[in-house]
Amino acid sequence: MALLTRRATLALGTIALAAPRIARAQAPVSITVHYAQPFIYKESYDAIAAAFARREPNIQVEFVTTPNYEEGMQLILRQQATGRMPDLTYQGFNRLRLFAERGIAQDLAPLLTAEGEPAALGYAPNLLALGQFAGIQAGLAFAASNPVCFYNADLVRRAGGDPDRMPMDWDGHIALARRIEALGDGTEGMFYRWMGDDWMFSALLFGHGGRMLTEDERDIGFAGREGLESLTLIDRMVKEGGMPNLTTDAAQQAFAAGKLGMFYWTTAVLRGTIQQVGKNFELRTGPMPVIDAERGRLPTGGAAGMLTAKDPTKREAAWKFLRFSTGPEGTALMARNTGYIPMNQIAIDDPRWLGEFYRDNPLYTTAVKQVPISIPWYAFPGTNSVRVTQTIVDNTARIVEQRATPEQVLPEMAAEVRRLLPRRAS
Repeated sequence: MALLTRRATLALGTIALAAPRIARAQAPVSITVHYAQPFIYKESYDAIAAAFARREPNIQVEFVTTPNYEEGMQLILRQQATGRMPDLTYQGFNRLRLFAERGIAQDLAPLLTAEGEPAALGYAPNLLALGQFAGIQAGLAFAASNPVCFYNADLVRRAGGDPDRMPMDWDGHIALARRIEALGDGTEGMFYRWMGDDWMFSALLFGHGGRMLTEDERDIGFAGREGLESLTLIDRMVKEGGMPNLTTDAAQQAFAAGKLGMFYWTTAVLRGTIQQVGKNFELRTGPMPVIDAERGRLPTGGAAGMLTAKDPTKREAAWKFLRFSTGPEGTALMARNTGYIPMNQIAIDDPRWLGEFYRDNPLYTTAVKQVPISIPWYAFPGTNSVRVTQTIVDNTARIVEQRATPEQVLPEMAAEVRRLLPRRAS
């Protein structure tokens, strides 16, 4: 992520602070705001809402939640058909494309530029790009994450490893997992959170330098070597690393109880993991193992705020909440209450907001250090994007459950996804 210099940032911060304050709503107004994954986000949204209420006491915010991004997307699609959508919704980066292509997402660029130069408000071009689809600013990035390795430093030591010098490749991680499992007493070595969506599969694929679709999006991009090596790596985690077939909840519970050595998932769950682990063991975070040092990348997970209000008064109020939540104060509250990376450049660079926090909480810095190799979470084109995601998950399950080999799964998965892609003229 291209960062502004500190001098430039402080100057921009001064400009932003000196800018005229957004006018208050003239009369009380209530808005409905949707977000997904309350098990991760609830504390941050509650903190943001409380701070926003002090600034805008005439705007009442009512939250609606869904368990995950996929159900959040379906909620908006259903309610759009009945005209009962919330006024503002925070959607996964990989779902914004669908809303933009269907004309549901409103273009936020005019609203943002009306308040001044976006960069002066903390919206750097690379951050804005996360919410740009179909030629519009479909959303403003609220929170971003990348996959990290959570590990139990006590188990690593007992298995003969060094928590300060963790392996940098998957061979080393798999070997360490095998030694941790050998400790016995129900201890598992590793768990790679592969279910739910295609994000962690893309982490391996991008890590190999691969891509989901070809550059022109006319065909599958993962059907070659990079895709096969990604699936083979999952197969090795099971066969060589002893990875159990657990649900995410069960894996989190095992990790928090000190029965799982390494857990690979989003940095977004860091705060919750810290609370679950407590003083059970020494918790550490580390980078995802390097696969291709030159071409390897990681997916950027997270959410962006998308404006859906039609009523002018509610639309103005919802925009104010979106701006606050993605501004320096809101994004700092989000980062402190989750494990996500802040999405406002001022909050990133200005020590007033998160400088001391990162200094005092080193577990949070792993994801920030991986930002230079992070790329957008891929959004499949067309109306079958959710079915594509489920196809990838279902086929990965065949490997985790040892029902098929990577060589069998890859061509079948590619063929299934190919059938779900939009047909394009030759």
